[in-house]
Amino acid sequence: MNAAVRAVVRVGIFTGARVFFVHEGYQGLVDGGDNIREATWESVSMMLQLGGTVIGSARCKDFREREGRLRAAHNLVKRGITNLCVIGGDGSLTGADTFRSEWSDLLSDLQKAGKITAEEATKSSYLNIVGLVGSIDNDFCGTDMTIGTDSALHRIIEIVDAITTTAQSHQRTFVLEVMGRHCGYLALVTSLSCGADWVFIPECPPDDNWEEHLCRRLSETRTRGSRLNIIIVAEGAIDKTGKPISSEDIKNLVVKRLGYDTRVTVLGHVQRGGTPSAFDRILGSRMGVEAVMALLEGTPDTPACVVSLSGNQAVRLPLMECVQMTKDVTKAMNDRKFDEAMKLRGRSFMNNWEVYKLLAHVRPPVSKGPVSLAVMNVGAPAAGMNAAVRSTVRIGLIQGNRVLVVHDGFEGLAKGQIEEAGWSYVGGWTGQGGSKLGTKRTLPKKSFEQISANITKFNIQGLVIIGGFEAYTGGLELMEGRKLFDELCIPFVVIPATVSNNVPGSDFSVGTDTALNTICTTCDRIKQSAAGTKRRVFIIETMGGYCGYLATMAGLAAGADAAYIFEEPFTIRDLQANVEHLVQKMKTTVKRGLVLRNEKCNENYTTDFIFNLYSEEGKGIFDSRKNVLGHMQQGGSPTPFDRNFATKMGAKAMNWMSGKIKESYRNGRIFANTPDSGCVLGMRKRALVFQPVTELKEQTDFDHRIPKEQWWLKLRPILKILAKYEIDLDTSEHAHLEHISRKRSGEASI
Repeated sequence: MNAAVRAVVRVGIFTGARVFFVHEGYQGLVDGGDNIREATWESVSMMLQLGGTVIGSARCKDFREREGRLRAAHNLVKRGITNLCVIGGDGSLTGADTFRSEWSDLLSDLQKAGKITAEEATKSSYLNIVGLVGSIDNDFCGTDMTIGTDSALHRIIEIVDAITTTAQSHQRTFVLEVMGRHCGYLALVTSLSCGADWVFIPECPPDDNWEEHLCRRLSETRTRGSRLNIIIVAEGAIDKTGKPISSEDIKNLVVKRLGYDTRVTVLGHVQRGGTPSAFDRILGSRMGVEAVMALLEGTPDTPACVVSLSGNQAVRLPLMECVQMTKDVTKAMNDRKFDEAMKLRGRSFMNNWEVYKLLAHVRPPVSKGPVSLAVMNVGAPAAGMNAAVRSTVRIGLIQGNRVLVVHDGFEGLAKGQIEEAGWSYVGGWTGQGGSKLGTKRTLPKKSFEQISANITKFNIQGLVIIGGFEAYTGGLELMEGRKLFDELCIPFVVIPATVSNNVPGSDFSVGTDTALNTICTTCDRIKQSAAGTKRRVFIIETMGGYCGYLATMAGLAAGADAAYIFEEPFTIRDLQANVEHLVQKMKTTVKRGLVLRNEKCNENYTTDFIFNLYSEEGKGIFDSRKNVLGHMQQGGSPTPFDRNFATKMGAKAMNWMSGKIKESYRNGRIFANTPDSGCVLGMRKRALVFQPVTELKEQTDFDHRIPKEQWWLKLRPILKILAKYEIDLDTSEHAHLEHISRKRSGEASI
């Protein structure tokens, strides 16, 4: 929420508006006085890394009554405020819409009572409202993610990972209760992200006789050699009759029937707290900017809108359509129409559920069919690779195929470092960083002969390549090699996985979110290290090759003053202007500066050069320090986003593969030589799409290993505005108001 507050204040001031804080939510609006205070640029400094909301929030009975809303309207009119940005859940947003619809009546009542003048009433004749959804449950229809959900998942996953180690040591069963009274999103994504044995969510109560099924499932997992069981329960879990299913009930069932050592952990409010994740900071910042644009463009006829996220795009949706749909979900659940409730949650929710059910509840067939598929990692390691391998292997087994794993990328494929993987081979892989299969940057071209021989020897009929730019270029080489070697005419799919986020054909790569959070956490700590000392500027070098994604997005998430990247060339004059800008800022109340530099942004303006320049020019005003973050950005345990994304990408890739193999079956063997039999699976705007690697050649800058066009470059002006630069904000890309029915049909499957 703080990232959104900061963005609304700074972009509002940037556009020439006066911006006010309303402290303590609607209560502050009703009480007025000191609760409504003008905001300044500095008043939102150093708040990005704080959890909760610094301006406070409160449930307010007074605002539910017309008398309370009358007082609130009086407080706004007296200050000339006619635009309201409300950050909250569906209750807060419904209240805002009621307030808006009554506005003209409230003004005429105030005028009759002599509390406001006719002139004041005319000046404030209409009220514009825009909503931003802040809720950890992700229970608001119309947006893929609400502000706070990703951070809550971070808290949950940290605890799950900690519990996993103790449970494995002691052979225990853990029942974990997470928040979500009416929405099972947190429970569902947690289950996907940790490979839980069972999940209970309110939208889909378990079938009759679920107790038998659950116990059978737990004992099967143990017989396969697993030392732990994890069961995730949403606090609002119910059975088909509407009777609550509590974590204690489940514990008692497992102890009574199986005699397993079982423990319950109720996470409670720990999920609401802590430092916000990089995803939430960027989401809050982007939504805040879009909210200001929506308010400034508002007219008396514009309906109140809510700014939401669809895929990786900000969209505006009519507030009341979203509220109505959210209420429809509750009604469907109360009426026991659970299938309808699932549909209303949207395609993204349903996809999560389908993948979870496949991975957790479908038994792999005992006998394997004639098809053999191989999976491998290529390029540098990235967090989430193991989650992608796990889901690929298990979905392949569920489909009845033999699944082979290749160690050390194309080099291992040439040397025959290949083995068959069973169900438990990939057990517990979702939460592990790096690449368990080993990965190399080697490309296949020089080893076509050995690779072809091994494809025949191991009867490989399809290949899943999980990796970065080398995985993509390796795919292109395989396409070329098909002319020379018939054995290479097998379908293959590339799943982008690299911290650099530089694979053509995808807006996101597996592993990027984890790297971004590492950079963010480090920047927070580095900034904090200067608390209480004199003014200081930190120059921090990030990874990414020639791709400036990490530097730009980490700059947005950590509140950087500048982020130097290769895609936006800069000169010594630009560097000088940035230094002077910081010098001016440091003469005010600002104590810290943060400058990010992408490792290959410029051959001559190195990190040392920039550090020396800032040190020299800042003499007497600020000190400079430098940090090269290095390989810590590639390590660490994957974030919930990367685990979930990788799991779904693996499942989607395998479903595509089974279809392609059926298509390519000719004369008793697989023969695939069409362009669409070698694809990159990528997230494009709002959907996951398969694109032939050969078609993506046109879109690629091979010298610098980046796509020619990158969507995130449009976010760079936001970074500059939030750092107080006077620039032109290009609003040509702003979101138009869409209707929720249209959005639902084209929704992303992520």
